[in-house]
Amino acid sequence: MKFSDLGLSEDVLRAVADAGYETPTPIQEQAIPLVIQGLDILGCAQTGTGKTASFTLPMIDKLAAGQAKARMPRSLILEPTRELAAQVADNFEVYGKYHKLSKALLIGGVSLADQVRVIDRGVDVLIATPGRLLDLFERGKLLLIDVKILVIDESDRMLDMGFIPDVERIVTFIPKFRQTLFFSATMPPEIRRLADAFLTNPREISVSPPATPAETVIQALVMVHHGDRPGGGQKEKRAALRRLVKSERVKNALVFCNRKRDVGVVHRSLVRHGFNAAQLHGDMAQSARMETLGRFKKGDFQLLVCSDVAARGLDIVNMSHVINFDVPSHAEDYVHRIGRTGRAGLTGHAFTITTPEDSKYLAAIFRLIGKKIPFAGEEAPAAGGAEPVKPSEPAQRQPGTPGPAAPDLAEPGDPSQPKRRRRRRRGKGKPRDGQQGLEGRPEQQKSRDERPEREKGRDERPVRNEQADGQVVGMGRHTPAFLLPPAKPNN
Repeated sequence: MKFSDLGLSEDVLRAVADAGYETPTPIQEQAIPLVIQGLDILGCAQTGTGKTASFTLPMIDKLAAGQAKARMPRSLILEPTRELAAQVADNFEVYGKYHKLSKALLIGGVSLADQVRVIDRGVDVLIATPGRLLDLFERGKLLLIDVKILVIDESDRMLDMGFIPDVERIVTFIPKFRQTLFFSATMPPEIRRLADAFLTNPREISVSPPATPAETVIQALVMVHHGDRPGGGQKEKRAALRRLVKSERVKNALVFCNRKRDVGVVHRSLVRHGFNAAQLHGDMAQSARMETLGRFKKGDFQLLVCSDVAARGLDIVNMSHVINFDVPSHAEDYVHRIGRTGRAGLTGHAFTITTPEDSKYLAAIFRLIGKKIPFAGEEAPAAGGAEPVKPSEPAQRQPGTPGPAAPDLAEPGDPSQPKRRRRRRRGKGKPRDGQQGLEGRPEQQKSRDERPEREKGRDERPVRNEQADGQVVGMGRHTPAFLLPPAKPNN
C-alpha cells in the first residue's frame, strides 16, 4: 500500500513525496483512514513507528477548510516534553508546506509574550505542554471552546511525569463533541482508564506488542565489575564507555544517564579524553537545549550525553547507536531510549553498561520485552543466552579483579596467622558470640589503678581536694582571692 491509497489530498501527498516517503508504516496505514472519517482512536505502538505522521497528515487535510478565530485554536495536541512538542511542530512544517495553516507552539523556556501574540492572531493547530497551556488559560489569554480535534500523545509518559491531573483538567475545558486521538507506547491500567474516560466508541490500533523494541535494533549488555565497593563502579563505567565508543563504529550516539548530575560528570569525562561530546538535560535553558540539539542533528557532535528528557521526541536521521550509561530504573524507559535508533527501517545498535547491582532492573526489562539481552564480546555466556544476575548469587569475577576477603579459617591459637585487632568503643565491653569476656580471663585483666592515665575514664581522673590546697570546687585554678578561706596562722 502507498500513501496515495489512504485518501489524503494531493497537496499532502506532494509534501510527503518531497520528504522522501512512499510507503506508510503499519500504524499510518491503519490510523490515517480512521482519522479522516472522524473516528476516535486508541493507538498503541512502540516508539519510532511513525505515530506522529499518523495524525498530522490527516489533520492537515481536515483543517484545510475553515478559519481560526482569535485566541480560539481549532485543534490541540498535548505533548509531555518540549522536545517532543517541537518535533510535532516540525512535522506540520514539513507536511503542511502546501497549506496555509497557522500553528502555535506553547512550551516553557520561551518568551510568553511572543506566544500570546501568535495566539491572538488565531491558530489552526496548537501544540503545547500541559503546564504552559494551563498558565496561558488561567491568564485569560486562551479559549478552548472551539477545539474540534484533540490529540493526547505519549500518554504513558504523561503518567510518568505526573501530568495526568493537568490533562484531565484541560479536557474539561474542551467541548465534549470532538474527535479525540489517544496514543501511547504502553497500555497500563491507568492509561486504559483515561482512554475510557476521554474517548467515545474508539477504534483500537495496536501494530506491535506493547513496549517491545523494534526488530531493527541490535541490543547488547556490557558488564562492569568494580570489586567490593557498594554503589561504586562509576569510574569503571566511564572507562567502559570510552572503550565502547572506540571499538564500535559510532557515527553518532545518545548516551543516557539516570541522573542529571551524572550527565555533567560523564560529559566532562568524555571531553577530557578527547571525545567530541555535548550534554542535554532538563535544567538547561530552552534556547540552549534547542541549540545543542540542532548542532547534534547537523553532526557537530558525535556524542550527546543526556537524561530521559531526550528519550522521546528525538527523531534524528540515521542514529547509529544508543548507549545506556545507567540501566533505567523503569523498564519502559529502556524501550523509549533505544527507540531513538533503528528508525525508519534502518539498523541501529543499543548497548547497556551494567553492574551486578543492576540485576533487578535488568530482570524487569527482560520481562517487559519478553526476551533476554545477550552480553557483548567476551562477556557473553558460552550457551543458553544471557541470564540476569540474581541478587542472591555473586557475579562471576574476571581474572585480576579484586574480590571479597577470604574467611579466616585458622584456629584461634594458630601462631602462623596474624592477630586481628578489634576496636572497642568506650564503655562497650560486651564480647561477641563465641568469645570470652574479660571477666572470664582474670589473668589478663589489669587493675583499674594500674592502667595508664589516658586509659581511665574521665570520671576516674584525680580531683584536687579543695580543703588541702584551699581551692573551691568548680572554679578551676583561677579562684578569686575573696572566695578563698582565711589562711590559718602558723603556730
